[in-house]
Amino acid sequence: MLDDRSSAAFSRINRAFNAVFRPDRLSLGLVLPLEAYAVGQEPSMRGHIEAAQLAEALGFGALWLRDVPFNVPSFGDAGQVFDPFVYLGALSAATDRIALGAASIILPLRHPAHVAKAAASVDVMSEGRLLLGIASGDRPEEYPAMAMGYADRADRFRDSVAYMRAAAEPYPRFDSGHGRLAGDIDLLPKPHGARLPLLITGGSRQSPEWVAETGDGWITYPRDVHAQRQVVAEYRARLVQAGQPEKPVLQSLYVDVLADADAPPRPIHLGFQSGIAFLHSYLKELEALGVNHVALNLRFNQAPIETTLNHLSDSLLPDFA
Repeated sequence: MLDDRSSAAFSRINRAFNAVFRPDRLSLGLVLPLEAYAVGQEPSMRGHIEAAQLAEALGFGALWLRDVPFNVPSFGDAGQVFDPFVYLGALSAATDRIALGAASIILPLRHPAHVAKAAASVDVMSEGRLLLGIASGDRPEEYPAMAMGYADRADRFRDSVAYMRAAAEPYPRFDSGHGRLAGDIDLLPKPHGARLPLLITGGSRQSPEWVAETGDGWITYPRDVHAQRQVVAEYRARLVQAGQPEKPVLQSLYVDVLADADAPPRPIHLGFQSGIAFLHSYLKELEALGVNHVALNLRFNQAPIETTLNHLSDSLLPDFA
């Protein structure tokens, strides 16, 4: 749930950013849909709004959606099926306090004016609850379907970020491959907070220095604790080198939470199956090494989702809220 108090060590951007990300603390979110489904299958999306409302009522910090334009069978995951901005709009009306995150919008497949307008609309309608993850994309099959080049997506990604930053200003002036803003028209609405909080996913085919300097935070991938400690330390060192303030680091994690609290971990795709005790200790290790938010993905969870959400809330949120 959003509580607008925040340490001054992170920039203050909007309600979601200020509440979810706190230095030396780890908060917990959830990846939608809150539903188990097998590789190659599509989620049913039944009861998805009610599940999101339950997550908010239990006190989770954020709900995260992904941008999956096409169901690519070789990729094995159709995401939450719905368009992310349409879904974010629905969630903004169905919830009151929980942060709403996109992890992540594929910028090279969208015009930045559309992204900026849709994202600012969600941010305003939700009263500052948007967290905007952005990425360059990793499914080559989608690019020819939209007559978009795959090889030059890094340049278009970088240009899109600059365009969106410019469009947040009144009557912007900006000229790039995406178009010319001559200062005689304006893009509305403007974000609810200081700006749209842009969280860059992975490298997005940019230099590590550009990622550290340009983004408001960094979304990275799950790794073992030793490896994650190293990459987080390297990111924070680049912030210092670039003269940037502290910025949050977040990651996803697939989990299958077993009824036996002391069950040892067993690897699954991008995460693990375990009892709550190991999950708690693992999250504490991530917190200690500087991860500020973990988005739990219950796609492979075997227990009923409502049961697991209550279990996570009772066992984890008192230490990670």
